[in-house]
Amino acid sequence: MNINDHYANIENIKKGYRYVVEQDGYECITCGALFESGEIFPIENRFFTAEKAIQYHILHEHGQRLKALLTLDKKLTSITDNQKEILMLMASGIPDKEIAKSLNLSPSTIRHIRFTMREKAKQAKVFLAIYELAFEASSSSPELLPIHAHATMIDDRYQVTTEEANDILKHMFTSLEPLKLKTFSTKEKKKLVILKQIAATLDPQKHYTEKELNTILKAIYPDFVTLRRYLIEYGFMDRSKDGAEYWLKS
Repeated sequence: MNINDHYANIENIKKGYRYVVEQDGYECITCGALFESGEIFPIENRFFTAEKAIQYHILHEHGQRLKALLTLDKKLTSITDNQKEILMLMASGIPDKEIAKSLNLSPSTIRHIRFTMREKAKQAKVFLAIYELAFEASSSSPELLPIHAHATMIDDRYQVTTEEANDILKHMFTSLEPLKLKTFSTKEKKKLVILKQIAATLDPQKHYTEKELNTILKAIYPDFVTLRRYLIEYGFMDRSKDGAEYWLKS
């Protein structure tokens, strides 16, 4: 699950987690960590219910929610770096005069920015209602494969239905458990589905050494170097500057 998924509604996105009925637990929409209801979670010599535990997890693993959302790619937020700075200052409760002074702007400019943002929020709500009425209410609308949070170069290649994805998996892999890839396709949609499936086998909480990652990828497909390169290139993974550590992007 990630922020692009259908179930990540506005409240889920603001909180950073959602309740999953099927699993009777709270799931982090950033990393997928699940805290089951009915369990008590000991954290730093304290005991938390599932919902309190996931709130602690989100704050300490992913940071303050507004800051975390503002770090998302501009393709998802449409927010510029300047707007991010202004939003953080506004959220801190600093008066408009002080914000204006710190940014070398006039107070009237800050007031206008506030007004513009309120108007954009109204437009976004209306657009969401229109979108849901036009597409999501229609049973004939194909379900699209969710786009991962750090996707790069978002274009038509990401318009993959779940039916298409299942067909690609069926023909490109000889086995899904354990994962065994027949061939690494040069076609963009197939490449995306393949990489998404491979990324799903990795532990989102773990930092892998290059040797560890190579061993995992080689078991999936002999050309593990190509898989590793495209996992980075397509935004599924990141690595340290010296290439010693690799991890899934959250």
